[in-house]
Formats: sequence, C-alpha cells, structure tokens
Amino acid sequence: MTTPGITQAMIDAYDEYTHLTLDRRGFMEKLTKLAGSGAAAAAIMPMLAANKANAAIVDEADARLAAEDITYPGAGGEMKGYLAIPKDAASTLPAVIVIHENRGLNPHIRDVARRMALEGFVALAPDFLSPLGGTPENEDQAREMFGTLDMPATVANGEATRAFLAAYEKVNGKVGAIGFCWGGGMVNRMAVASPELGAGVAYYGSQVPADQVPQIKAPLMLHYAGLDDRINAGIEAYKAALDANGKTYELHIYDGVNHAFNNDTSAARYDKAAADLAWSRTVEFLKKHLA
Repeated sequence: MTTPGITQAMIDAYDEYTHLTLDRRGFMEKLTKLAGSGAAAAAIMPMLAANKANAAIVDEADARLAAEDITYPGAGGEMKGYLAIPKDAASTLPAVIVIHENRGLNPHIRDVARRMALEGFVALAPDFLSPLGGTPENEDQAREMFGTLDMPATVANGEATRAFLAAYEKVNGKVGAIGFCWGGGMVNRMAVASPELGAGVAYYGSQVPADQVPQIKAPLMLHYAGLDDRINAGIEAYKAALDANGKTYELHIYDGVNHAFNNDTSAARYDKAAADLAWSRTVEFLKKHLA
C-alpha cells in the first residue's frame, strides 16, 4: 500500500483531537474518512503524532552537560523536573524554565532543555503534572490530566520554579521561560503573575485576556504558526493590548507552517526552517534580556 499524502485537513483533525473535544475514536473515524481506509489511517497516525522513538538532537549522556532529574519546592508541594547545566561554565549563568506541551515532561522536552543548556543557560524543565503524580507514559492520559489541573495553583508552581532557579548557586539570579503549546500559554500566564521573570518566549501559546496585560513586566517573544487558526485567533487582541500598554515584545508569524512546528518528533508538523529560525531568535532574545 502506498501511504497517502498528509493533508491540512488531517493535521487540523489531529489538532482538534489533541487540544479540543474530539476523542481518539472520533479522530480515527475522521482520519479514516480523510485517508480513504483504516489501513491508510493507521499508517498516517504515527506521522501526525509525536514519536518518542525519534532520536534526540542532544544525547542524554552528552559530556558537555550535567543533566539529572531533581525535586524542588513548589508552591504547595514537591515539584519534579529535569535540570541541565553546562559543565564548563566559568561563572554563574542565566537560567531558563523550559515548559512542556500538553503531553507533560517527555523525552522531547528533556532534549529541548539540553539544547538550551548548550546555549549557555541553566535549563530546568518542570513537570507541571507533579501535583497529580507526574507525567504518565500514556499521552492520552497526560492530556486528560491537564484538564484537571488547578490553573492558579499551576501558575504559582511556575513562580516557585522561577524563585528556585533565581536562588540556585549556579545561576546569576536572572530567569526566563520558554514554552511550547500549553507551555506557551503558561509563559504568557507567568509573565502576568511573575513580575521578576526576566524574559518570556511563547511558541504558539494561548494569550492572556487583555485586561491582564498591564501586569506584564517581562519582555516577550511570541512565535506563531501561520496555519494555526485556533491559536492565531487571539493574536490581534493580544497585540493591541501589548501596544496600548507599552509592553516590550517581538511577534513572529511563520507562514505556511503548523502548530507544533518546533517539535521534531512529529514528522507531519515539524518544519526545520521555521524551527531553526525561531530557535536562533529565541536564543538571541534570551541572551540579551538575561545577561
């Protein structure tokens, strides 16, 4: 069987399944209709989904890094996380909180934390499902767990993470945050709730309401995918509020790419050119504002 091409309608259906109300059974029924057969749908599904089997860009045992699972104090209990630090740092470094998608702290986000550490930062990827026992292996279960999180308490855990890093012995006191999808929305929320956040970078993240924008202190970099109609619907109102309140921000829209374009474990949605450009902009932005 020749695997049919992946269409935008298939990608949109997957987004509906992973972020909105479509359940797995409903998604597979829709994908089967779009693909033409159950066999074709079964072949396409792994290309739409994030694949844990894909190789990491930075190996877990990279000799340039010291990386480990840690626990640290959250706002209301213990938080779990993955900490990556450059081994050859001659002095204290700025820190970056790396915030996961709605799949939790998985191998891909650990890899992103290692990439950030190689750029010269102390990188901590928190597991925001820690209050519920931590990220499970099953991604559908993880997505369901996100729907039960207490958001004010979750944002408070983000601020606790910032405070922990700011006081960490290898950190210069300055802490930024980068987040993807659900994590991008968390960056925007943290920018409202954490006046001491040094910088925030949100990849295709939901925006905060306009009336919360005046509380933002941190400079922001906002990355959006041109084909991401669901998230992009909030751009204009957010931009207007940021402008009206004189906030420092950069906004980049990457034409012709999908939500999750930075996730290299998803063959159908990853776009290397956009991901590389966004990453270079991100690193430059964080170095500028956390120096």
